[in-house]
Amino acid sequence: MQTENKMGVMPINKLLITMALPMIISMLVQALYNIVDSIFVARISEEALTAVSIAFTMQNLMMAVASGLGVGFNALLSRSLGEKNFENVNKAATNGIFLEIIGCLVFVVLGFFVITPFYTAQAGNGANAQIIIDHGRQYLSVVMFMGFGMFGQFTFERLLQSTGKTLFTMITQGTGAIVNLILDPIFIFVFKWGVTGAALATVTGQIIATILAVIFNIKKNTEVNLSFKGFKPDKVIISRILSVGIPSMIMISIGSVMTFCMNKILAAFSSTAVAVFGVYFKLNSFIFMPLFGMNNGMVPIVSYNYGARNKERVLKTIRLAMVYAFSIMTVGMIIFLTVPDKLLYLFKASDDMLKIGVPALRIICLSFPVASFCIIMSSVFQALGNGVYSMIVSIARQLFALIPSAYILAMISGFDINHISNVWFSYDIAEVVSITISLILFNKMYDEKLKNL
Repeated sequence: MQTENKMGVMPINKLLITMALPMIISMLVQALYNIVDSIFVARISEEALTAVSIAFTMQNLMMAVASGLGVGFNALLSRSLGEKNFENVNKAATNGIFLEIIGCLVFVVLGFFVITPFYTAQAGNGANAQIIIDHGRQYLSVVMFMGFGMFGQFTFERLLQSTGKTLFTMITQGTGAIVNLILDPIFIFVFKWGVTGAALATVTGQIIATILAVIFNIKKNTEVNLSFKGFKPDKVIISRILSVGIPSMIMISIGSVMTFCMNKILAAFSSTAVAVFGVYFKLNSFIFMPLFGMNNGMVPIVSYNYGARNKERVLKTIRLAMVYAFSIMTVGMIIFLTVPDKLLYLFKASDDMLKIGVPALRIICLSFPVASFCIIMSSVFQALGNGVYSMIVSIARQLFALIPSAYILAMISGFDINHISNVWFSYDIAEVVSITISLILFNKMYDEKLKNL
């Protein structure tokens, strides 16, 4: 444990690629199975696709808690490694696992009370509303009651990332995704379990990924000691984890609030509009997941070198991450602009879905290059222990810009399905607000934490 971690000595470009590339590959596989999951569900019916799309709000809330806690102990663990404080390294790991277990249990309990009212509030009043609710209850019950797979995967993969072992994370995520891809058609069509089968395929992949991640941490992650002998929750360590984790949770949770509100706005147009919105999220994950992979590779490098007080390596990491992120998102924008109809056909798109979906993809994707800078800066805030800044940007973008502008544009359009394209411009408005605030806060953080490092 006394040898210098590669995050402190390897050339930055090589280090960032070495750590981010496995994460990008695994995230691409993750995005692929998210898309394939919906492609199979779309073969059941458009109502089933709408139900699974609505479920994303609750799934995103679960991911917010799991990922937010993971960001908290990941940043603390990497920073402690840079400071050579190995006692805090182990405390960050064990207390982080403890918090993740509590988070998982909360959602199991919530599953008994919220699923039916959750779907009733979003399914609309159309003739197919009850079908959507029935499909949704089947799908989300499995996801929430077996959420230990998702929480376990986030927990033990974050431990691997925090010490720079992202290759093993690629293996765990890739394996989980492949298992899901194999089981989806078997559970849905061969066993005829419908949307329940889709949910079971997802959680089975997550559970297998968790088991692999635990094994890798025990066998390969020698910089972290996962012994719980004599464990007691450490109030100081937990508060440090939560100081970064809670803003991150809130930031991601706001995505659930945004999705809920957008579903309500779009349901006033038609249930097909809600399905299009869900399909957009599946498709955009194929573009954004590689960017999040870049983030996951960047955060421990920035945290480690900030702990080691190496300003040059911190700034060079940030600059390179922004260049790569902008390139990824520009490619995504070009794909959405040129072949939106081909992308929608993957989901057995009807004529109505194409009429709504093609303009939607082309309008929203204009915000992708700007979003790349905002996402990188948000992760930098978290890596340096200032998760509140990330939260501020997310709240401003989604609650004060995106939702109000979408509602205003919907009202101006008279909730007429022929003018629904106006609503999608709310995404471009939101990114302008987001990058403005991000730049202001980044300059402030630079003066506070990096200028005199």
